[in-house]
Parts: sequence; structure tokens; C-alpha cells
Amino acid sequence: MLTIRKRDASGPAKEPDHQPRIAIGEEGDVLGCAFSGTWTTRTVALVDAEMRKIEKRGGFKTLALDLSQIEKMDTAGAWLIDRLVSSFEKKGVEITMQGQSEIASILLGAVGDAVRREPESGPAKPPNFMIRGLEAVGRRVYEMRDDFLAAMNILGATIRGSQMKLGRGHAVNMAAIFNQIDRMGVGAIPVVVLMSAIVGAIVAQQGAYQLSYFGADIFVVDLVGVLILRELGVLMTAIMIAGRSGSAITAEIGSMKMREEVDALKVIGLNPIGVLVFPRLVALVVALPCLTIIANFAALGGGILAAWLYSDIAPAAFIDRLRVAIDLSTIFAGLIKAPFMAMIIGIIASVEGMKVGGSAESLGQHVTASVVKSIFVVIILDGLFAMFYAAIEF
Repeated sequence: MLTIRKRDASGPAKEPDHQPRIAIGEEGDVLGCAFSGTWTTRTVALVDAEMRKIEKRGGFKTLALDLSQIEKMDTAGAWLIDRLVSSFEKKGVEITMQGQSEIASILLGAVGDAVRREPESGPAKPPNFMIRGLEAVGRRVYEMRDDFLAAMNILGATIRGSQMKLGRGHAVNMAAIFNQIDRMGVGAIPVVVLMSAIVGAIVAQQGAYQLSYFGADIFVVDLVGVLILRELGVLMTAIMIAGRSGSAITAEIGSMKMREEVDALKVIGLNPIGVLVFPRLVALVVALPCLTIIANFAALGGGILAAWLYSDIAPAAFIDRLRVAIDLSTIFAGLIKAPFMAMIIGIIASVEGMKVGGSAESLGQHVTASVVKSIFVVIILDGLFAMFYAAIEF
């Protein structure tokens, strides 16, 4: 609490008696009030009633206040004087004040500003739905920009190398890369084979059911072969890897970020991108095309079985027709996408992992965001490849 003390310039400081006093004088249309004594939290209660009586008086055009005899004043005393001033200002009375020290003027001004501050009128009314929608779009655009810059930073640091040490050395940790290939590639084979076989069988069964109306059952082979090899094989594999391995990457890096292990790597001179991201990114780029090939075979196997059961197309006839329906361009059209999708999944997962804060809630949010963003961007990329292939007639 700010307190001021007025001293007598001609001698030692006077000992205050802790009794605030008010001297009132009237002269025509002027009401004069001279304050003296100590105006602090402990003493202002003694003059509060008298100040309220003065506030109720009327018939004056000018209120003259003399503060020269106040020996000590804090914010409570300043508030009492400001309340008197505010009361007469509302009546249109002119206020004159004299004798106050520089510090007293600052204190009275600060108290007046605080008292006259406009009160908040409850919670602000939310804007209409259009403004809220535009605001949400703007926030998402800025988030996309930040994510893109972070992704380019990780991609650049990864391409620059396999640097294990900050600014020194370019050692490639082959053990870490093979370990990640085993976890992301070999470990994902069962689920990829199962899901791809089921999808291939469903496509063949639905195609056979529709084409049977036209007596074109044999074209089920063309449908399954082209759709699986060009689109569904690599797309389904990428989606499964995004949900399985992408979430694992985000969780691993995010948990290390929570425990400050990433900062510890920097402290000991290691490059977190080279140690954590590079092996996982290389493993994904190697594993996803291999898994795509396995998924293609599994889906074609499911298609052969469904065609045999629903359309009586023998496996040998299916394979003979498949040789006519597809060529190498059909196979490579799907495989070319795999490395790009692997890079996208790895980079997005790493970016989200690096954004994890210090709470388990943050980890869960970023793992979810990693999977959703990866699947979304992978599907967008597949559509872009489809348009590109159509433009070049590939």
C-alpha cells in the first residue's frame, strides 16, 4: 500500500496524532474543506460519516479542497477524498484542489482511474456463426502453415543427413534402421495381409454381383486387378501404416519430449532428428513399398477366392485374364506412390511428436492429430497422383 508523509520543511517531522480532521468553511457559492491529520486505513473510519454528510450538501457551485495539512495518506484516504470529489462532480460542481504534494497527486489520480474504470458488463456476447466460422478457418490456415514449416524443417534436417551429432559426423545407425524396419514392416505383415485379402474379396464379390446382370462376370478380373494394383493396395496399406506406425512414432517421440529426453540429446551433443526421426523415416520408405507388394498379392488372392465362389471363375482362368487386364504400368502406378506416402506419414508423425507438451492429454491429442492428418494427406496425395496419371495418360 502506497503511503505518503508530509514533513515540515523548517524542522523535524511532526509526530502525527492519528486523528484525521475536516475544517469546513462557506463563502457564497463556495464550499471549502481543509483536511489535516493522518488519512490511512486505520483512521479514515473516524471521518467517514462526516464525509458522507458533506457529500449530501448542495447549493454550491465550487468545492475547494485544501490538502496541505495532511501528514500521512494511503489509498484508503485517497479513496475517501476521491469519493467526495466524484459525488460533487455528478452534481456539476466545479472542483478545485490545492496543497497536495506530487506523490499525493499521483496517488489520487491512480485511485480515481481505478474507481472510474468502466465495469465489465458480464461475459462478452459471442460473435455470430459466420464470424466464428471465418475465425476457425483462419486459425486452421495458420496451423497448416506452421505444420508445413515444421515438416520442411524435419525433411531438410533428414535429407541433410543422418547426422547423429550436431554439426559433426554423419554416422548412419544401421542397427536402428533395421530395428525400425522389423517393427514397422515385418510386424505389420499379418494385419496388412488380413485386411487386404478381405478388401480384395469384397471388391470381387460386389463386382461379380453387379456384372452378373450383364453376363460379364469375367470382367471382375479387370476390376479387381486394376483397382487393387493402381489404387486400393497402396492406399489401404498407407492408411493401416498411418494408424499403426504413425501413431507409434508420435507416441514414442512425444513421450520422450514429455520426459525432456529430446532436450537431453541436445545437451550431450546429439541431433534429435538424426537419432529419432531419420531411422524411422528410412524404415518407412523401405517398408511401405514392400508391404504394398504383399498387400497386392493378398488382395488378389482374396479376389481369386471370391471370384471362384461367386462367379465360378477358376483360379487358372483368373490368372490368365489378369495377364491381359494389367501390365507393368498398372503395377508401377501404385508402387510409385508408396515412398511419397511413407515420407508424409513419417514427417507428420514426427512433427506431431515434437509438438507434444508436458501432459498426457497433450500426448493423446497429438497422437490423434497425427493419425487423422496422415490419413487425410495420404488420400489427398492419392487423388493428386490419379489426376497426374490421367494428364500424362499413364
